[in-house]
Amino acid sequence: MLTFSALVAFSFTFGRSVAQDIDPEVITGLRFVVAFLALAFLAWLRNMQVSFLWRNLWRWMLIGGLMASYFITMFEALAVTTALSTSAVFTLAPLIAALIGWALLGVTTNIAALSALALGGIGALWVIFGADINRVLRFEVGYGETLFFFGTIAHAAVPAVNRQLAPGVSPLQASLGTVFGALVVTAIYAFPSTIETDFGALPLRVWLVVLYLGLATTALTFFLIQVAIPRLQPEKVMAYTYLVPSWVLLHGFVQGIAQPALVLFGVGLTLVALFLLLMQDVLDQEAPRLQRPSAADL
Repeated sequence: MLTFSALVAFSFTFGRSVAQDIDPEVITGLRFVVAFLALAFLAWLRNMQVSFLWRNLWRWMLIGGLMASYFITMFEALAVTTALSTSAVFTLAPLIAALIGWALLGVTTNIAALSALALGGIGALWVIFGADINRVLRFEVGYGETLFFFGTIAHAAVPAVNRQLAPGVSPLQASLGTVFGALVVTAIYAFPSTIETDFGALPLRVWLVVLYLGLATTALTFFLIQVAIPRLQPEKVMAYTYLVPSWVLLHGFVQGIAQPALVLFGVGLTLVALFLLLMQDVLDQEAPRLQRPSAADL
């Protein structure tokens, strides 16, 4: 999942570099084509039967549709806001995943871990508001951040929905199914924009970014998430997203892009939240847990 966070972080910076060159839904469709071909080739090498794709198509379309929503809103947001601000919105995913996991699966959450999630959320909001207390008081959130927040909700729902709809499948099957479902949904949604796109006029950097997005931050990250889902609680699967703003800052620093010290404070809070979440196994032995009320309690 550490690798996952780094790959995702670079998708924000690379995506920002081509956000004005191609429609969000079109580049999202292209990345799913690349990812599906890569995963299908791997499945072929392992002699994997793919009939499960057709038997459970609606399930894969639902899971894939959530991921497609995330990617499309990400590129829409990157066209109007910064990579750091967008990545900060993404760090709200662990808290959202914990709430969805609790609501759908009844997964209990350590109170200390829930506090860590809240701390990470505060750090993310501090970055989103540009470390400006006046913007916080006015709750002045940009269009891009607001739009991507809904995409982040969709992404955060994937671990819980996946457990519900696709239990007992291998990580490769789940990855292939999710990408296939996302490709079907995106192809339908992006059809008008796709036929209007002059692919021959796209600059080389767009195709390079498409390859990176398709192979690294779609095929590989989907596989990493599927490996983690059976082993970790939903919020811990998403916990490594707290590293994403730090990777974005590091990449920006290499490019000579500096950030105000107060913004760095918010990023620091997300790192503290990650540390506390990774200590959850120790905290579980001592801290009370947030339980979903039973029918008898109501």
